[in-house]
Amino acid sequence: MDVTIAKRFCGPPASGNGGYTCGRLAALVGNPAEVTLRAPPPLDVPLHVERTPDGARLVHQGKLVGEARPAPEFSLRVPDPPSWDEAVAAGQRFSGLKHHPYDTCFVCGPRRGPQDGLRLFCGPWQHGMVAGTWVPDASLDDGRGFVAHEFLWSAIDCPGSWSVIGRDDADAPAGFVSPGALLGRLTGRVFRELRVGDPCTVLGWFLGANGRKYDVGTAIHTRDGALVAYSKGTWIALKT
Repeated sequence: MDVTIAKRFCGPPASGNGGYTCGRLAALVGNPAEVTLRAPPPLDVPLHVERTPDGARLVHQGKLVGEARPAPEFSLRVPDPPSWDEAVAAGQRFSGLKHHPYDTCFVCGPRRGPQDGLRLFCGPWQHGMVAGTWVPDASLDDGRGFVAHEFLWSAIDCPGSWSVIGRDDADAPAGFVSPGALLGRLTGRVFRELRVGDPCTVLGWFLGANGRKYDVGTAIHTRDGALVAYSKGTWIALKT
């Protein structure tokens, strides 16, 4: 079995968005899942899926790109979500609007237009957290009127990272971290299906750091506060 990551779903311009790639792998092992990326996922080429005793691997020309396994014990304490108006206001403070090294990223790139990228812009909210809004469009439809699995995983990727990277406000939970960071691991759980067109709030928060590795949480709630999905992501800041 092969999968292909289309150029539309890039993170950095020449490689796949981490959350989207993780979502493609997670779909092979169940919900919840833990996915570790071992190399930048190449675009527009067949990637071979190898089944393993405890999950699945994604391989390109003999090189391991990523591996996934079920994570049935995964849970995460999620802060209360912002109100819709608070999320709207926070999104307008998204630091990626000022400096973004991957501004064509499928999830958070400001150069992506509606029905092309997700345009998840999460800016400082309160207590070091970031927040924003999302209304999934028809291009994300799984054919049944719901947001496809891989796009839910995309949405629980980048937002949490902006609770740490690129922050230059007084409420930042860590010192300035260059926005040039890449996803290393994403563990996610989806709680409910989300209908296309349903407005959501998105929340990101800092969990801890170890050297250049930063752990963050991301959660999506419906506008009335129902939890849709959450993740714990490990991001690796590039050496400067």
